[in-house]
Amino acid sequence: MTEGHRATLTRGPAVRERACDMTLSEIEEALARAPLFAEVPKRHLRALAKLAKEQTYRTGQRIVREGIAGSALFVLLEGPARVERGGRRLATLGPEEFFGEISLLDGGPRSASVVADAEVRCIKLDGRDLRALLEREPTVVLRLLAALAARLRRHEGPPVG
Repeated sequence: MTEGHRATLTRGPAVRERACDMTLSEIEEALARAPLFAEVPKRHLRALAKLAKEQTYRTGQRIVREGIAGSALFVLLEGPARVERGGRRLATLGPEEFFGEISLLDGGPRSASVVADAEVRCIKLDGRDLRALLEREPTVVLRLLAALAARLRRHEGPPVG
């Protein structure tokens, strides 16, 4: 069962998933503004944009749930979302930020939950589609790895010396 389907089975408002209302160029631009994809060549952004689905979540709705296997990566377009682990707030995400990359890469459970703090609109990239693209395009893999390494360094704290 996919995360989108899981969300519709829980109590509360359903997730609205649809093909993006945005043009392909608008999706490319949105992806390029996200740090994860900022260094990805334009032709590869176009391929990623073709894989995109748009999802909308209402205030208080879980986008991803800690401990549940995940298979998608998300880029926020609008609205704030909070990152929680064990019910404790870790961070607030805003437009152009991304999440879901860890489970997508290692196939393990989500390391945290992400909850909409207001109505949230995001781009969802399905893991299977994204992995297929990455297998064909090593340039994209290297750019994404560099972006992920930069994110780890930012959150790691000062070097121990």
